[in-house]
Amino acid sequence: MFVLNVEGAVFREGKWLIIERSTQEEHAGGLLSLVGGTVENEGFSTGLLERTLKRELFEEVGITIKDEVKYVRNSSFVLPDGREVLDLVFYCEIAAGEPYPKSKNEVEAVYWMTAAEILAHPKAPIWLRESIEEAENQNNEIQLK
Repeated sequence: MFVLNVEGAVFREGKWLIIERSTQEEHAGGLLSLVGGTVENEGFSTGLLERTLKRELFEEVGITIKDEVKYVRNSSFVLPDGREVLDLVFYCEIAAGEPYPKSKNEVEAVYWMTAAEILAHPKAPIWLRESIEEAENQNNEIQLK
């Protein structure tokens, strides 16, 4: 059974919202990341992924996002304790607020970075680079419409 995780690829004015994860984090502490978190079991439910994404973005960086989100990609990984994680990334836009490190236990810093800056950054793990590449492709398609 997978732990289910969602992440938001938030785009604004040519840049992506990126956090530096707190060094207190069990997984990928100190590395750059999209904002996200674990989906909680609610039993029978609809809109669970979107609600989780909204909750995590508000709890970690203090923003609300627009209702419409678009699927970008999925990947899986294994946590240090052996649990397997299925990670889903969604493209989204800010509805209100300015991001800041609201949850200091999870977020060390907040950055707006271009795709090129992220891809070249030494603290950007491969899964972040892959997510940004795919989100950038999707964003380009959105801009062409």
